Amino acid sequence: MTHSSMQGSVMNSLLVIALLPLALLGPGMAFVSIGGGASTHVSITGTAILQKVRETCQAVAEKNGYEFNPTGSSPEELVQACLGPTATGEVSGAKFHSALQEIYAQNGLVDRDFVNSAPHHFNSEAFLEGRSLITQGMVAIKANVHNENFQAARTTLGRALHTLQDFYSHSNWVELGYTKPYSNLINPGLPLDNLADVNTPTCSNCDSASGTCPNQLLPNILKDKKLTSGYMGVFSSVKPKGKCSHGGAADRTSKINPQGGISKDERHQDNLAFHNAAVQAATDASLELLQDLRLAVGDSNFLRMMGIARSSVLCFVIDTTGSMSDDIEEARSVVYQIIDAYKGTQDEPSEYILVPFNDPEFGPMIRTTHVDKMKEEISKLTASGGDDEPEMCLSGLQLALTGAPSSSDIYVFTDALAKDIELKDTINALISSTKSKVSFFITTPFSRRRRSLRAASFDDYKDIALTSGGQAIHVSKSELSQATDIILDTSTSALVTVLQRARNPGTQETFPFTLDESLKNITIYITGRSITFTLTNPAGVTQSQSEASGKLGTIQTVGNLHRIRFNSEKQAGNWQININSNQPYTLKITGQSTITFIYDFVESFAGPHPGYAVLSGRPQEGQSATLILSVMGRRGPSSMTAEQVSLAKVSGPESFSNGVLTQMDNGEILVTVEAVPKGEFVVVVKGTDKVSNSQFQRQSNTQMSLSKVKIQAVVDSSVEPGQTFKLPFSVMTQSSGGKYSISARNDRKFPMIFPNELTLVTGQYANATLTITPPASTQSGTDVTLTIDAQSSNGVDSNYAVLRLSVVTKITDFIQPLCKVVSVQDNKCPHDLSQCGHFQWGLSANITDGNGTGIESISLHQGNGTLTYTSLSAPIIVANYNASCCSQTVEIIAVDKVGNVGKCYQSIARSGVPPALTLSLPLWICLLVSAFLVRP
Repeated sequence: MTHSSMQGSVMNSLLVIALLPLALLGPGMAFVSIGGGASTHVSITGTAILQKVRETCQAVAEKNGYEFNPTGSSPEELVQACLGPTATGEVSGAKFHSALQEIYAQNGLVDRDFVNSAPHHFNSEAFLEGRSLITQGMVAIKANVHNENFQAARTTLGRALHTLQDFYSHSNWVELGYTKPYSNLINPGLPLDNLADVNTPTCSNCDSASGTCPNQLLPNILKDKKLTSGYMGVFSSVKPKGKCSHGGAADRTSKINPQGGISKDERHQDNLAFHNAAVQAATDASLELLQDLRLAVGDSNFLRMMGIARSSVLCFVIDTTGSMSDDIEEARSVVYQIIDAYKGTQDEPSEYILVPFNDPEFGPMIRTTHVDKMKEEISKLTASGGDDEPEMCLSGLQLALTGAPSSSDIYVFTDALAKDIELKDTINALISSTKSKVSFFITTPFSRRRRSLRAASFDDYKDIALTSGGQAIHVSKSELSQATDIILDTSTSALVTVLQRARNPGTQETFPFTLDESLKNITIYITGRSITFTLTNPAGVTQSQSEASGKLGTIQTVGNLHRIRFNSEKQAGNWQININSNQPYTLKITGQSTITFIYDFVESFAGPHPGYAVLSGRPQEGQSATLILSVMGRRGPSSMTAEQVSLAKVSGPESFSNGVLTQMDNGEILVTVEAVPKGEFVVVVKGTDKVSNSQFQRQSNTQMSLSKVKIQAVVDSSVEPGQTFKLPFSVMTQSSGGKYSISARNDRKFPMIFPNELTLVTGQYANATLTITPPASTQSGTDVTLTIDAQSSNGVDSNYAVLRLSVVTKITDFIQPLCKVVSVQDNKCPHDLSQCGHFQWGLSANITDGNGTGIESISLHQGNGTLTYTSLSAPIIVANYNASCCSQTVEIIAVDKVGNVGKCYQSIARSGVPPALTLSLPLWICLLVSAFLVRP
């Protein structure tokens, strides 16, 4: 399927429009739709994911005793319904949106990074190799999810779905009359049957002017049900004699007899039925793969992988050296406050992360979703050691940035300089990649000065905080308990930034900002010394820093932090704050709102299916900057109008560069900025909320800058424990050539070999290779975050690439566990279902994994009864199920230790009783909606 979108897509539901960001829209239309539309990898993937997410949310709701009843089709409304209607507080759909974007983007990158790889597209009859990519990907996804590495899982999922979907458009599966998915593609334990060999001619010639014909396949291929696919030549026209081509202008083999092509990527008059059949089969196959993953990892982890979770993540990086006793106690107190205050609300953290650091040790990183575990771990922290003062702060922060979900808030507690200051560039690269915010609580005087240019100072913490959109708060140890209120402010769902600015040196300046009706819990933070300020509302009412409790809000000052908490009777409209100081200061204005945006800087790529790829480093200097942006509101993108998107400087005189906005079909906005500001900048979005008809403004947190250096690298597979993995990479500069230093780091301390420098010629790529070797003892599913930096010899220009690798143990067990029902006791169940509540039925089943890796878990997928079973380590596990005769079906799921899924199903529905009577009305509604969504 292509990534070019056409108007009148068959996926015309409001739900799809609201939830399917078009991550990879080609710069031009790749084909002309006939009869009202064409489908893309994005629409197929999105349809399948949304249907499976809805099914999973429905199951979770039924299990937990509440109704799954979204009030609308927006991400916010879907997430709110899925997380539970009784939880109070704002719900943001940004995390769900971002997860979908990651999957779509990785799906699309297969067309750029593996354009000439036959297995990645099932071209050139590479069936076994293509199936291997899918099944290896599924193994990696399950291992990643097992270790809660959800971002790595999404990366692989996007790629695996692309390859799976291409099978149906690039092979002759639907021409052979098959309408169901080819399940053997996701099950390596089953054979791929009846493949055409390389010497078997498969196609007749197509000499039409359009290059397309209704069906080029030879009669004997159709009669014998031989499976083939088109040969594709991006750089070569060579193909075996008599073989089908893929087809299209980019396929050089399509001009060689037999001419033409059997691809169903594009929708033509000649292949209308086959295109629609391929879309349906690809959608059903995607659903089948997602269902296998869901059963293997469980409903909760499946939803977390899809970004269906509360937005807030509580992440602490804590110095545990000898002078930090009071700080550790305060951090512990804050954790307890948040757990107690937010329990049962949408602000309750979805995950807790703790990273201690000392000298020379740091870590390990502790991640948990359980409050008692977090309380237990933080209660274990004690202060000791660290006599030489600088500590491994940035090493601990690196662990947090690579382990926490993207867009997390990370809080660092320390009273010492960073001993590992050489990690500062890596930290900044990780911040740009993850868009996480880092705030420092520093409890020591700023009297120490930098000993040399490379020595650390507390200004480094300020720089990192500003780059990330966080804050560096300097207080005495006795004041720390007052300053940590900021953690309670920011550890909330749906937190947005309205404005952030920094001035160094300080100056008197007035900062205007707009508040909209949706904003709640608005807070202004000013950090700096010797500051005066005046806040003015739209009606002209003012309040100065000397009024602790005034008409506009309450002001708290502690250390270098001034915190202004707005009164609840806020006014929407245009506000301003005037700040005066001759010392450096920062300003940040935040609130809670479902109106937000997500964005990525992108670059275009050419090829058979052109599109846009997300940058892993800084955009290129000397050319326009391009970003793809999604604006979300209380009722999805349709309830918002983005009127202005700008790149703005945070530091220095106000400078805005407005972008040209191009509206995409599915609610996305393509933004092109010709004159990019010098230095570091953020993204500012202004527009109208149609729900309240009020103006809004939002600002990104993470600062970005341009570079003349570019690094290219692609991770093409997972890594085996104990095996050396080779990663080719290329570096280019548009600046003057010469020697560029190369550095690389990974968050697991795995040994690496790479060149320390490269000699670059302007405009030409220099190629190099990095090798990394995870120890043989590395747990399968471990993800590795690798950062490669290139810097000019004069230090003026640099860039980075952030890559993720998955360490996955090679497995040979592809056999599903066997679950066999051996007895059913349903004789007491009445034929009259109105009497079923007084009676019970049950069954016994034997579960075994044969010579496999062993059973990891047994659970119910359907059924409201009670399931018990004997020891999982037994050769044959006996499972017993008992339920009310009103609950007439049960499906037991057995998952082995490498993620293979076995199941057994039993129904006691009496003959003559329509099966529909055993389904609830909400599920029927869901099925009807799903049928509408996938209808070609």
